[in-house]
Amino acid sequence: MITTPDLIESLVASAAPVRRLRPPLARAAGWLLFAALILVLLAVSRGVRPDLELRLQEPMFIIGIAASLATGILAAVASFIVSVPDRSRRWHLVPVPTSLVWLATVGYGCLTAWVSIGPAGISLGETARCFATLVLVGAPLSLAMLVMLRHAAPLSPTPVAITGSLAVAAMTSTALSLFHPLDATALILIWNLGTAALIVAFGGLYGRRFLSWVAPR
Repeated sequence: MITTPDLIESLVASAAPVRRLRPPLARAAGWLLFAALILVLLAVSRGVRPDLELRLQEPMFIIGIAASLATGILAAVASFIVSVPDRSRRWHLVPVPTSLVWLATVGYGCLTAWVSIGPAGISLGETARCFATLVLVGAPLSLAMLVMLRHAAPLSPTPVAITGSLAVAAMTSTALSLFHPLDATALILIWNLGTAALIVAFGGLYGRRFLSWVAPR
């Protein structure tokens, strides 16, 4: 039977060096830079919505864009901070105020433009392009968030997954508002609210499983 000192020596000899994670704010900044790069590439390849200059003169549109962007930034920061074991779990409440403002502006746009729905409304082509934007923005951001937060699997996967999913949803909503004229119809509830709800719910339900799969114990 091996003795305790020999066991300790064998464990020390076979121990691999551990790479320390970067600070949460630095990792959040890296993810946000990646999100900004995706938006810039989409703007260069596809161009912004044709009426963007006019919409930027509307206070509610500016508030909605600012609220969704702020929600994405705050949720990303909160997700990386909550993934650290010695930080307060209350950090995942940081994006709640901006989320409420974002949802309030979405509801306002839907109610004021409800009468515009009709045979001459959004065509299938625009809807398909909108869905493509959802995939082009949401898929890489979700994958990057999953990889960067994989070490949070044994710690607090549910708050991390929810805040991370909210960050992706908010950034996706920002992209839709910049590239597609869907915010003036009731379809905003499907694309913005529906997408956000699905991403957040999926992250809350399956976040532990996916984080554990990416970073097994």
